[in-house]
Amino acid sequence: MDVKALVAQMTLEEKAGLCSGLDFWHTKSVERLGVPPVMVSDGPHGLRKQDEKVDHLGVNESIKAVCMPAACATAASFDRALIEKMGQAIGDSCQHEKLGVVLGPAVNIKRSPLCGRNFEYFSEDPYLAGEMSAAYIGGVQSKNVGTSIKHFAANNQEHRRMSSSSNADERTLREIYFPAFEISVRKSQPWTVMCSYNRINGTYASENPWLLTDVLRKEWGFEGYVMSDWGAVSDRVAGVAAGLDLEMPGSGGINDRKIVAAVKAGELDEKVVDLACERILKINYRYLENARPETPWDQEADHQLSAAIAGECMVLLKNEGMLPLNRADKVAFIGEFAAKPRFQGGGSSHINCFKTTSALEAAGEQGLDVTYAQGYSAEKDEATDGMIAEAVAAATAAKVAVVFAGLPDSYESEGYDRAHMAMPACQNRLIEAVAEANPNTVVVLHNGSPVEMPWLGKVRAVLEAYLGGQAVGIATVRVLCGDVNPSGHLAETFPVKLSDNPSYLYYGGEGDEADYREGVFVGYRYYDKKEMEVLFPFGHGLSYTTFACSDLRLSGSKITDQETLTATVTVTNTGARAGKAVVQLYVGDKESTVLRPVRELKGFEKVALQPGESRDVTFTLDKRSFAYWNTQIHDWHVETGVFTVEVGLSSRDLQAAAEVTVESTVELPRHYTADSIFMDVMADPKAVKALGPMLESIRRVFAPNADASDAAQEAISADMGLAMMRYMPLRGLVSFSPDKVTDETLDRLLEALNG
Repeated sequence: MDVKALVAQMTLEEKAGLCSGLDFWHTKSVERLGVPPVMVSDGPHGLRKQDEKVDHLGVNESIKAVCMPAACATAASFDRALIEKMGQAIGDSCQHEKLGVVLGPAVNIKRSPLCGRNFEYFSEDPYLAGEMSAAYIGGVQSKNVGTSIKHFAANNQEHRRMSSSSNADERTLREIYFPAFEISVRKSQPWTVMCSYNRINGTYASENPWLLTDVLRKEWGFEGYVMSDWGAVSDRVAGVAAGLDLEMPGSGGINDRKIVAAVKAGELDEKVVDLACERILKINYRYLENARPETPWDQEADHQLSAAIAGECMVLLKNEGMLPLNRADKVAFIGEFAAKPRFQGGGSSHINCFKTTSALEAAGEQGLDVTYAQGYSAEKDEATDGMIAEAVAAATAAKVAVVFAGLPDSYESEGYDRAHMAMPACQNRLIEAVAEANPNTVVVLHNGSPVEMPWLGKVRAVLEAYLGGQAVGIATVRVLCGDVNPSGHLAETFPVKLSDNPSYLYYGGEGDEADYREGVFVGYRYYDKKEMEVLFPFGHGLSYTTFACSDLRLSGSKITDQETLTATVTVTNTGARAGKAVVQLYVGDKESTVLRPVRELKGFEKVALQPGESRDVTFTLDKRSFAYWNTQIHDWHVETGVFTVEVGLSSRDLQAAAEVTVESTVELPRHYTADSIFMDVMADPKAVKALGPMLESIRRVFAPNADASDAAQEAISADMGLAMMRYMPLRGLVSFSPDKVTDETLDRLLEALNG
């Protein structure tokens, strides 16, 4: 379809109308020219398509569909191929249901455990979030269905989300909150990008030309269209000018008329409106010309796929020889989530599942000797004395007690943040009582974000199931019994307590101002820099076997920032079971002039190994692997120096390390003034040369006098003299130089330094 020619035939009113939605889920048609509407639908881990009564938050029932594991779970798989396969299945379901775009994935960073929507987000780490997102996008779009990566950008809280300003400095945005979007755009080109509700440093994302045009399109090369989050438009005309193409769900024509009026008044170039229409139509016709509504949607097969994916995502947090279970043992399943699992979050991603399978049901189907006690009511958030007594009796009569616990629906949802990081008190009480009755107690957690675990030392094993989709019960039993060897690793740090989190003092903000004062120190970047104890570190995950990483080899000991480096490590299954290792590579700058994390994730691979088997895993590192965002040149920059490359099984379990010297090919611009201090000048070899003999004479001024009295020499040590000189501004030459430096001499010196 020649969309330029098509747009050229449209009236201004038709073009303005095309820039907003027909209703909650459809783009507008242009009947006169035969342009059809296209339907979009909520995702990202299944379809929430509403056929009749429509709304945005899931009040009205949607079609029966399949709920895959949420992003909190799939990120823990560290498996690009797995999430791509999930994306392909969702793409097929979209084709079957005549949907042009599925709204997802959501890649916002988990700044705090409190964000009510963390279950939809991948990670606290931007590299991991970007890689998983790109794989998902590639899977969906391989079926000629679009994705809408969201929420661009810095949407990290639900509190006051439609008015709050995320105030973050340039480096923090570039290093933490932008890369997941950038990686996804550069690697997988999502068909659409959804801008966020919030403001960024005072400007709404929906009308931010730097965000939507300069960064997204000009710098990263995004080729699709930008849509608003539902109701995120403040000033529609400013939005069009900034690069916001499609307003959703629309304003009943009000904002369309504002666009028309602005063009007629000369306040908005009609070519900008044309471009927005071309972008929308290009994507719409990409779907329309490849629509395949005859695509089969085998929901039962997807149910089994959901179970398989969930099994790869579960994280074995603790295991003191308790798991896997012996199928011959009598087991008690305790807790309502065993019979009614919590497997998805609330809000726009909520799926109307065609079926669910609980762990209790799956255990019965597999012939396990299982008894059940409810233990608590998730809806009422209570555990009566009778419930506790029944649970204790069941635990006492069993060889192993498995408590299914976690967060009820009311604790985490779109629209509001959590008030704390605790599990319901009734569930903590239940776990304590069961563990006292039966020392062989296992806890299975169903939650979308970290929780405190006051009972951790009293139980033998903890399995983090996250929100594992509608077939989570099948996967849970498979993992508990060892049919699936757990291979998930945490995509987020579990702090000991909420107040340990780096954003604790500032999260939520004051009024409509949310200051990101922790800067780049988010998640493990903060905990590792602080050498702080955590409950479970980023990247942590146990297995029923053991792995070792050894013999790390780098392709060179010295490279420039324009060259790539390959790192190869040998990973070995040192245990007695087949399993999958998640090999993680981290890079750290040993000595930097800017504040940087100790280490940052720059590579990961999931490797299946038989007992005793070894395999080499190779990573490729480029400039970005070593760079930080330099606000002076507004670009990525590598400082010349030594970098550490570490490989292991978590950010705190690093088993092999090597060093490489990286030489920068970029000379940062320097400008000296009379207020520049000697320490900075002396770090510049060219400046030292320009200072010449003057530097030596000023050194003598601050050196201890050998002829001075003992008291004088004690008062002014060599270290003190050197420090005083290093911190002195160049203007101090006028006062302290024995060479009688004048203002004119200083001006000539500065001219030489800057020349």
